[in-house]
Formats: sequence, structure tokens, C-alpha cells
Amino acid sequence: MSASFRLKAGLARATGSLSRRSGRGGGTTLPGRLLLRLEPDAIEQLGARLRAGATIVSATNGKTTTSGMIASALRADGREPVHNRAGSNMTWGVATALLEQEGEEGLFEVDEAWLATLVAQLNPRLVVLSNLFRDQLDRYGELEHLADEWAQIVSERAGGAAFVLNADDPLVADLGRDRELRRRPEVSFFGIEDPSQALPELQHAHDAKHCRRCGAPYAYERAFVGHLGHYSCPNCEADRPEPDLAATEIELDGISGSRFRVRTPAGETTVELPLPGLYNVYNALAALAAALRLGVPLSTAVAGLEATTAAFGRVETIEVGGVAVSILLVKNPAGANEVLRTLRLEAEKADEGPLDLWIALNDGIADGRDVSWVWDADFELLIGHARRIVCTGTRAAEMALRLKYAGLDPALIEVEGSIERSLDEAVAGARGRLFALPTYTALIELRTLLASRGLAREFWR
Repeated sequence: MSASFRLKAGLARATGSLSRRSGRGGGTTLPGRLLLRLEPDAIEQLGARLRAGATIVSATNGKTTTSGMIASALRADGREPVHNRAGSNMTWGVATALLEQEGEEGLFEVDEAWLATLVAQLNPRLVVLSNLFRDQLDRYGELEHLADEWAQIVSERAGGAAFVLNADDPLVADLGRDRELRRRPEVSFFGIEDPSQALPELQHAHDAKHCRRCGAPYAYERAFVGHLGHYSCPNCEADRPEPDLAATEIELDGISGSRFRVRTPAGETTVELPLPGLYNVYNALAALAAALRLGVPLSTAVAGLEATTAAFGRVETIEVGGVAVSILLVKNPAGANEVLRTLRLEAEKADEGPLDLWIALNDGIADGRDVSWVWDADFELLIGHARRIVCTGTRAAEMALRLKYAGLDPALIEVEGSIERSLDEAVAGARGRLFALPTYTALIELRTLLASRGLAREFWR
């Protein structure tokens, strides 16, 4: 590494440190942005120092949590990866992590639209691809376009990298086959095998409807999360592949977590997961499959999963004014539906009755300017389970309107555009735990507010 590069890297680190001390944020992106402007190939240069290689994780939903689970499994094995743990998952976030951390191996969550760029720059040893859902069409375009980009990545890296793919997502699973529909040898599949967890019918937010190979409509035997499930193509052989690693006997316990049996090439065991929802079972399967690929023993990997703590805004709980506030990020129909299913289960098992909610809907660039996705999310699941709902954010009124059309009593719904005032009102009126459902930029605002009050750490720490 040249003296010139070291000088530029030092300047970028100092800029990040000053930004954090100023309290203006930017700590997870500014150093990387500056370094990439000064040295466009900085990621390649810094990534070359990772003697044990890099792992990349991408998905529409769950990449932050899955990456956190993999990191926990690696730590349980005595390994500390260079990791963009704060969730800044574009080039500048990855550059910042590489700039400011030391380690033998890298672990990076990557925005789905930036996957090709960062795979080319980091030349990873392992790529984990969990799901593709409709999300921010103004940024990403249609799912089929992203699936085609991902397919090209897998094809180009065949033989040079290993892949962990979700067997239950037809768009992702298809990446693990060659043109003749033969399974690629470098691929591991994961999936759910417990029919008791299937939805009674395909959700309105169901996305992947047609076979990428022949265009025929998929036939679904069962679906678990959105379009994730057991499917077949009636016109060709692009059916769901047999998973190498599968969850069975799943027990969901509302916000408290879940328990499931898992069948793996290294044996069968039970996982006690501290994170809720079937979507986190999928995240755990992806992480466990990745950990095994990375050489972590099964028992050690499971211990790491069970020690996982909630990632930034992903079911973390913070006490505010004596009230436990559980924060669950929502950003697209499929993810929101899983949060709503979890909340309904929590309400059904809770002794205190209906739930208090705070929903923050923003339309910033990072959220997607088009918020019409709320009309595809099943807020009807809250009927009979909500005591009070405070709506906030730049599109608070539209969120309230969606809840009214969902059939919730308007008397339960309040609108307050200010994030700070609405949170204080929701906390003051809560009878027990408050469930906060923010979109991405609202989550950043919420976390910044809580940090300014000394109730939470800055998210880059």
C-alpha cells in the first residue's frame, strides 16, 4: 500500500472522527465517501488485506440481521470479522468498515442493487442471497431485473465462490442451477420444512408468480413468508430444490423469539432464537448455512445464533420514560406483513390485551418516494388487537387513512407529524409495552432522538 494511499486513508479516518464528535452523524459513510473520492479503487486495495477472504450477504429483507447472526457465530468461534455492522451497505459503508477495522476476514451486508459492484471489488469467498421482494420500485425496478443481475453474478463467479441460497424463494433458488437446470456444486440451499407454519393462502403481497425459465405460473403447495414456500413449475423442471439445511418443528413465541429443529449436513439440533417471527427463522437458516460453509462447527454456530442481539432497529427494545419501546423496521409489504403477524401473535398471547403502536411513515429517498406499498401490506391483521395507534412521519396522514380503510376504528388512530412529539405522546399514553414501526429514515430519526436523550448508543458504535 503506497504512502499516498496511507495519507488519504488517514485523512478519511480523521474526517469520520470529527464528524462523530460534532454529533452531525455521517460516521458510517463519510470516511468511506471521502476515501473513495480520493482513491476510487480503495475497496479493492483494502479488501486485499483480508487474508481469509470476504463474505457478502444480500437480500431485500433481513440482510442486517443475517449478517449480525453470522458475525455472532464467527465470534463464538474466536473470529472477529471486519463488518459493516451499522447497516451502511453501499460502497461507502463497506469502505468505511474496511478503513476503520482490522481483521483476517470480512463480512459485509450489501444493498441488492450494489451487489454486482461489490462482488467485483471484493472477490468474496462466499455470497449469501436470502430473498428478493418488491421494494422501492423507484430505485430498484422490477424484481425480475434484479434477479437477472444476480443470475449473471452467480454465473460469472461459478467455481470461484461458494453460494448460500434460499430454496424457498423461486427467484433466488433458480440462481443455483445452470442452463440445463442442473444444480451448481458450489451452492448450498436452505429452507423451511414445517407445514404447520404455512399461510392459509398466498398473501396479496405475493411477488414471484412466474417461472424465470419458461414463464409459466408457479404452483404453490404452501407459502410461509410472501412468496417464500414450496412451489413447482408445471411446465419445466424449475421446482423448489431440496434444501441442504432445513428448519422443522418451529414454535413461534411472539416478540420473545422462536424455537426450531434444524437439519444440516453436520447433523440435527435445536435452536433457541431470541429474535421473533418466521422471517428470523429464515435469517437464522441463512446464517447457519453460511457459518458451516465458513468452517464453524455446528454446536459453535448454534451458540452464536442463540447469543445474537437485535440489530439496529430490528426488534431492539429501549426504555423511554419508563415504557419499553420495541422497534420493528417496516419498509415493504412482505416485511411489514411478517411484523404484523408477529404483533398479532403477541397480542393473542399477552395478558394485558390490545397493543399500543407508533407507526412512522416517511417518503425519503432511502424509504422510496412511492409509499403506495402500505396499501399492499395487511394492516387488517391489527383489527381487534390495537388499543391505540399514533401515526407520524412525512406521510402520517396517509398511514392513518390506510388504517381506517383496513377497518380499524378511527377513534383509536391519532396523527402527529413530528417524530419527537408523537413518540412522547405515544409513550405517555401507553399502558404497557409500545411497539414502534418506523420506515428506514424514520428509524434513523428515532434512533438519533433516543441517542440525544442518552437512551441509546449512536448507531455507528
